[in-house]
Amino acid sequence: MTDARPAPTRPLRVMLLGATGTIGRATAAALVARGHQVVCLVRPKPGDDSRRGLPDAVDLRLGAAGDPVSLARDGFRGERFDALVSCLASRTGAPRDAWAIDHAANLAALQAAQAAGVGQMVLLSAICVQRPLLAFQQAKLAFEAALIASGLRYSIVRPTAFFKSLSGQVARVRAGKPFLLFGDGRLTACKPISDGDLGAYLADCLGNPERINRILPIGGPGPAITPRDQGEWLFRRLGLEPKFRQVPVGLMDAIIAGLTLAGKLSAKAAEKAEFARIGRYYATESMLVLEAGAGRYDAGATPETGTETLFDYYEKLIRGEVTVDLGEHAVF
Repeated sequence: MTDARPAPTRPLRVMLLGATGTIGRATAAALVARGHQVVCLVRPKPGDDSRRGLPDAVDLRLGAAGDPVSLARDGFRGERFDALVSCLASRTGAPRDAWAIDHAANLAALQAAQAAGVGQMVLLSAICVQRPLLAFQQAKLAFEAALIASGLRYSIVRPTAFFKSLSGQVARVRAGKPFLLFGDGRLTACKPISDGDLGAYLADCLGNPERINRILPIGGPGPAITPRDQGEWLFRRLGLEPKFRQVPVGLMDAIIAGLTLAGKLSAKAAEKAEFARIGRYYATESMLVLEAGAGRYDAGATPETGTETLFDYYEKLIRGEVTVDLGEHAVF
């Protein structure tokens, strides 16, 4: 498990970006619980005066995180801040979206933070950038490099898979449909991490010298699980006969090849090809620490934090205590 949470020496003034996503909301709650003064810059929605699920203690400000003018005018407002926490992330993974959010928006935030006297930035990145084959991974890495070179103290957090991204098939199985697998379902593994556990980890990077100027891969409590493990648990828990449908990876390769060819003539097809490549990546690459020299993923080398497991979350889904909005997601 990871190091214990340090006792903060004093409340910090924190700017939080990306606060309306599921990880952002969990991070806001964790920061408030630790006594920090939290300001969240969120995009305005016509006719919406709600708090977007954020704690009452949060200072909610309306503006555009990707606009340098709005960041300074509506967000930082010429005030002093101790830290910047960014949970900004592309929602599609398309190259234009990725470079606009994962890179440009974070870069604008970094520059505004420096002007506001910020001393530390905590960045939510992703463990998949270890083997960068996709546009959004390149965009994330480009900003990581800019942050490291900026002179600010930094904590770059690279989490494994999130519960929501692994929960899309629960409804399928309950409806009697087969659990879909790529290959035999054992091609990949991960240590899934909950929103709450990740939010707490991000918040605890503030004031923790062991997490300063470091790249921090992090997963939830082990052991690592495969897609087949997930399916077998669901069938067993629901008292259903296991029923799997295996999708050959070669089929995905053929689809990607066709879309890539069509993409030479159509921007829409090129974007679909990138989405297909993203799907293939997650179907064939584990979300664990990569041993670069050996070229293999190592569950034992992947740090753990928190207490909630994926199967704890599945229990809540089955009992109707939580719901999954699969239409709202970010690419990690």
